Amino acid sequence: MADLTCDVAVIGAGTAGLAAERSARATGARTLLIDDRFAGTTCATVGCMPSKLLIAAGKSAAAVRLAPVFGIDAPAPRVDGVAVMARVRAERDKFVAATRKSFDKLPEGTTIQATARIQDAATLRLDDGRTVSARAVVIATGSKPTIPQAYQSLGDLVLTSDTIFDLVDLPRSVAVIGTGPLGVELAHGLAQLGVEVEVFGQNGSLAGVKDEAVMADLCRILRKVIAVRLDVTVEAQRHAGGALLRWSGAESGEKVFERVLVATGRRPSLDRLDLAAAGLALDDKGVPLFDRHTMQCGDATVFIAGDADADAPILHEASTEGAIAGTNAASFPEVKPTERALPFSITFTDPPVAAVGDPAGDDSVIGCASYEDQGRAKVEARAEGCVRIYAAPGDGRLTGAAMIGPGMEHIAHLLTLAITQRMTATELLRLPFYHPTLEEGLKPALRQICHSVHAPIPVDSGDPAGA
Repeated sequence: MADLTCDVAVIGAGTAGLAAERSARATGARTLLIDDRFAGTTCATVGCMPSKLLIAAGKSAAAVRLAPVFGIDAPAPRVDGVAVMARVRAERDKFVAATRKSFDKLPEGTTIQATARIQDAATLRLDDGRTVSARAVVIATGSKPTIPQAYQSLGDLVLTSDTIFDLVDLPRSVAVIGTGPLGVELAHGLAQLGVEVEVFGQNGSLAGVKDEAVMADLCRILRKVIAVRLDVTVEAQRHAGGALLRWSGAESGEKVFERVLVATGRRPSLDRLDLAAAGLALDDKGVPLFDRHTMQCGDATVFIAGDADADAPILHEASTEGAIAGTNAASFPEVKPTERALPFSITFTDPPVAAVGDPAGDDSVIGCASYEDQGRAKVEARAEGCVRIYAAPGDGRLTGAAMIGPGMEHIAHLLTLAITQRMTATELLRLPFYHPTLEEGLKPALRQICHSVHAPIPVDSGDPAGA
């Protein structure tokens, strides 16, 4: 086989890699996209989409249980675990197939199925013996789940976000180790499907929520269907019938679970690259040091994007990083910084949790609104949660927000737009809020901010009677 040359070589064909190749090619660069499997993106195969399919099934079961509130005579749902998981896999496979079709649309000769390692800053060596000479390289190799040593002895009793969706049936009980967004999402979805679930965390956080009031509401809502054990240390061993867990710390106990879902995070897939050969400076976890506004690793001809950089493991961030990396790799040595989008995250519990913008600072003005008495939420028998909006002390310009409650995955988008447009609380209140909607629930928080900074409150921004 002949050796290869290109302007930009992209290692990894996930969301970030596809964006990097596309952006580099759009500038006129000759590109190569190298992947060992071309299996599809993390989002489609083991991330966003299959997890939401499982969560959607849980929400459907929860809706049946809620039906009697509306005068609808519905028996308790009988969850067919085999059918639930069959749909998860079938629909997931459709998303994966759609992703794989995008590979077929790439120009002929662009894709190279191989494992690459770095020979030097300008050369890659493939496992088929060929070399690739490139003016610049983009690392977009993604990430993989981590299984701490304490759980490795459990063998096939352990599930990860990469394996849970291949279950043929739902387990009777699951211990979820880790309280990050994905672990909390899956725990809640499984519990709504009738699985006995307990969540264990070594610290006091849930889903990465930084606002204490929102965190308290999330914990209270989860504990309606899940045992949540925070600030505990867990030991595990195989036991007849499953995995025996013993925990101590804020509380102590022991219990046997059929399966253990380890959701303690993912680590960048960098092992096979031989980063030392590129002369890159690495952090204490072996990840190249990089500029998140250019995605360049030091001053090298190497760029990094997506989960491989362990910075913002969210799909829209991976896509943005890939585009920045691909563009700068193609134009090297002319590297231009790009302003990053507003921080924005959603955890798809039921109800969902969201955070946008910057966390509250010591001088932030905070407007609060409860959804326990919000009109549309009461209509739908989903009245719970709260919104906390942060603003600058001078003029009430919106800077961030944290929230939990019905519809918050959509309301968060409204607040993201308002913060990005540098709107004040007064300016947002001047916009029409249709009645009765969940969005109306923001108005009390916005009015509080206006009061605090002595800003005008539009005369028509009050709440309708009974809302």
